[in-house]
Amino acid sequence: MIKVNLLPARPRKAIAIELPELPWLGILFGFLYVVVFGYGIYWYWDLGRQATQLAADKARLEAELKTLEGAIAKGKAFREKAQELEKRVAAIDLIAENQARPVYLLDALADMIPRDLWLTTFEEKQNQLRLLGNAYSSTALSDFMSNLRVSGGFKDVDLVLSRLDPTKTPPLLTFEVVSTFRPRP
Repeated sequence: MIKVNLLPARPRKAIAIELPELPWLGILFGFLYVVVFGYGIYWYWDLGRQATQLAADKARLEAELKTLEGAIAKGKAFREKAQELEKRVAAIDLIAENQARPVYLLDALADMIPRDLWLTTFEEKQNQLRLLGNAYSSTALSDFMSNLRVSGGFKDVDLVLSRLDPTKTPPLLTFEVVSTFRPRP
């Protein structure tokens, strides 16, 4: 469908702005052009200067980083040595702390052994004592075990093995006794 407008056309008013002739306006725009162009050149030069300064700073910081990496490596090596020395000192302290235990044990054991009895093997593992030996009589073995029980330092005294060897003269009694030792404070 086609529409036709039959109304008379309205005249449009033309808007005209008259600018006064300003000869200095060209000079003003020229000056602004020179200022903007000069600022662009200065800005470009300043960016180059900043890039040079940043490159110098980067080189200086990389050299400082290498120096600090060396110091960090020395610090790590020192820390590892210090930890190793601390472990050694702890081991020495533990040995020194437990050093008196065998002396107390042997001293207490020496007083308990009867005349007709001797020990051939003596082992201690985790407070568990294993005593192997020989005796001329079962009475000596019985006295030995009684002495261990009465002493107070030896607990859980048990006879594991007792064997008489009649082929030897005089006959020997081979035994194994198991106990725990806790020295009195």
